Amino acid sequence: MPPDRLSATFAALADPTRRAILARLAMGEASVKDLARPFNISRPAVSKHLKVLERSRLVTRGRRAQWRPCRLRARPLKDVAAWVGGYRRFWEESFDRLDEYLSKLKGRDKKHVGYK
Repeated sequence: MPPDRLSATFAALADPTRRAILARLAMGEASVKDLARPFNISRPAVSKHLKVLERSRLVTRGRRAQWRPCRLRARPLKDVAAWVGGYRRFWEESFDRLDEYLSKLKGRDKKHVGYK
């Protein structure tokens, strides 16, 4: 049975360090050394985070001589956005109902202001 890709993506995104790594890679490819620089963690720890990101297919690693650049693969994020987008109608309708309710409350307040 193939693994659930959406679950793997969400699991990878659950960690703030991994999200920061992805944000950095959105600006362009980088080495493990470059990715480790802003964090107070070792390069091996960053490598472990990268392995999780690779398994979830959010990151790929290349090879150019001694340099192994890491690159963002955004396709899994598109899948997450599509899944979340399926709930957009629910939230929009909920906010519309809340807006109607708040408008009714404002109308009641205006009626009661003159009766002090």
